[in-house]
Amino acid sequence: MQLGFVSAILPDLSLEELLAFAAAEGFDCVELMCWPVGKGEQRRYSGVTHLDVTSFDVAHVQSLVKKHGVAISGLGYYPNPLDPDPQTRQVVQGHLKKVITAASALGIGIVNTFIGRDQFKSIPANWPLVEEIWPPIVRHATASNVKLCIENCPMLFTQDEWPGGKNLATSPAMFRKLFDFQPALGLNFDPSHMIWQFIDSARCIREFGKKVFHVHAKDTRIDADKLYEQGNLGFGWHTAKLPGLGDVDWSALFAALTDVGYNGPVCIEVEDRAYEGSVADRKRALRQSARYLRQFMA
Repeated sequence: MQLGFVSAILPDLSLEELLAFAAAEGFDCVELMCWPVGKGEQRRYSGVTHLDVTSFDVAHVQSLVKKHGVAISGLGYYPNPLDPDPQTRQVVQGHLKKVITAASALGIGIVNTFIGRDQFKSIPANWPLVEEIWPPIVRHATASNVKLCIENCPMLFTQDEWPGGKNLATSPAMFRKLFDFQPALGLNFDPSHMIWQFIDSARCIREFGKKVFHVHAKDTRIDADKLYEQGNLGFGWHTAKLPGLGDVDWSALFAALTDVGYNGPVCIEVEDRAYEGSVADRKRALRQSARYLRQFMA
């Protein structure tokens, strides 16, 4: 496995500065964020662009990768392709295809994203939109020799994402349905989102291991008192933390990953508010997370 991090936490750094930092800290890879320049969503960690897929020099990017000795694990773009607004859906689909094209041009085999969801509709009511929107995207990725990896985040953290969340691909039942519908799809697996859904991450890895092509390393801590007060339909009873500071059983998770023969990237995703005060704090979060995770990857 290769240890890396998600670039969204360091929006202040240029691509070269990002790769230089990664190299200096001994990281193997980085997942690069590819939101449309100046047009990203305003939620936390969105809108970051370390690679402008509409205007970049392939040779220059590849030379930076070679210079610093840090691979690009994948390109990341996490919008809502099933947004209720048709115009927004069209813009999102168009940019996602550009991200796929950029990955192909750079010889990067992975693009990470969401399936999306109209949060005001049930899962069955969303399915006709999945059948309409996703086959052309998957065909484009397949023709480009790029794997589309769907992250399992429910996108249900704020009032504007209530009541259904903005991503369908959140559970084993939905993974099976998606993979039956589009076998070319894979997973960008994040165990933190399984914690607050009370789903066994290690069991999930063992069932879907051959579909896991990318892993996010993020933790979640459940606040039992807030859960008691609000119930699980409320907000604020689960909090994103650095690996090792929450409730993910990392030993069991890595045991499952090794059992299924996973040998791909494991990218730290920092969304811990305790480490957001400055660029120095966010870099410290990556260092601390790396120290913790390397015990399972040495």
